[in-house]
Amino acid sequence: MSSIPKIVILGAGYGGILTAQRLQKALNYNEADVTLVNRHEYHYFTTHLHMPAAGTDSIEHTRVPISKLIDEFKIDLVKSSVQEIRTQQKKVILEDGTLSYDYLVIALGGEPETFGIPGLDKYAMTIRSINSVRLIREHIEYQFAKYKNEGNAQEHINFVVGGAGFSGIEFVAELADRIPELCKEFDVDPSLVNIYNVEAAPTALPGFAPELVEHAMNVLTKKGVTFKMGVAIKECLPDGVILATGEEIKASTIVWTGGIRGNRLIEAAGFEAMRGRVKVDEFLRAPGHDNIFIIGDGSLMINPEGRPYPPTAQIAMQQGECCAHNLVASIRNQQPKKFVFSNKGTVASLGRGQGVAVVGSKTYKGWFAAQLKKVVDARYLFIIGGIPLVLKKGKFL
Repeated sequence: MSSIPKIVILGAGYGGILTAQRLQKALNYNEADVTLVNRHEYHYFTTHLHMPAAGTDSIEHTRVPISKLIDEFKIDLVKSSVQEIRTQQKKVILEDGTLSYDYLVIALGGEPETFGIPGLDKYAMTIRSINSVRLIREHIEYQFAKYKNEGNAQEHINFVVGGAGFSGIEFVAELADRIPELCKEFDVDPSLVNIYNVEAAPTALPGFAPELVEHAMNVLTKKGVTFKMGVAIKECLPDGVILATGEEIKASTIVWTGGIRGNRLIEAAGFEAMRGRVKVDEFLRAPGHDNIFIIGDGSLMINPEGRPYPPTAQIAMQQGECCAHNLVASIRNQQPKKFVFSNKGTVASLGRGQGVAVVGSKTYKGWFAAQLKKVVDARYLFIIGGIPLVLKKGKFL
């Protein structure tokens, strides 16, 4: 048997791809055998999915082939879905085979958290993948066509978005920008279209200063969004939702953005988890497993204020870099380094030419914040693919 340690990375999202890229730079020839497992041949930008979902940008601007991001002489790419993780046997069961490992990186991403709301998993759509985004976009266009062809039923042009966090706010902003184009295309009076954003919490965009939240809601209200704050969705139906107040909103389109949990494969593998997220140690390792690292949406880390860090792309990227460093350190019998999150700032898009942002102690809104969003997107493209990728995905500039 080969004495070269086997590293298996599950998932090529923000955390997984950064782990693979940093490993291929840091490892010497024949120092480790690295395999990256992903269900698709492409890496996609989760933080950009709200735009093609609404139809304001092309799907092709949200993804890049993994083969363009890794050196396939150093990283083996396996296109497959993970079925099971067997920690006792140090094996990963795929849909079409089995992989053994010495070190495992679980970067499988998250899943929608429905909080047990009846009907939500059956009738609501989610913005979580390229295919789900394609479905939402085509569904929205189909509803306008049905409205014109089936007696102008109002539910076809009522849209309910559950959740007013980043994903929800950014999606309703893009949807509000798209509606006038769809109305013109299908000859529908724009004043008849309704976009409802429903949020159980008392405020939108958690983590932002109240004045930025107020600005965001004012911008979107002017674009035609109706906010229902501090009220939960009680039940999701085939033709709408029932709110906790008893109000029923008829709608043929329900998009859920109200929460993320870790991948269920993590719980099934026997890790102690809360909503699919494992409280990892300071080196990103799973409790009781020095050879297993969990990063991204599946990891739970507590910030200095005693609250969990939100599962963002920014933290997943930094975890990927730290994870790669600690894998190399373990192979070389060196000291690992503690993960310390460095907050580069937070930006939320509010559609065409609008946004809100927090960078350090400074806040921004309007056009300048929208440009900061583009800078953030371009920076990520540069990190994973250099200038050629930034230029190719020109929509980010």
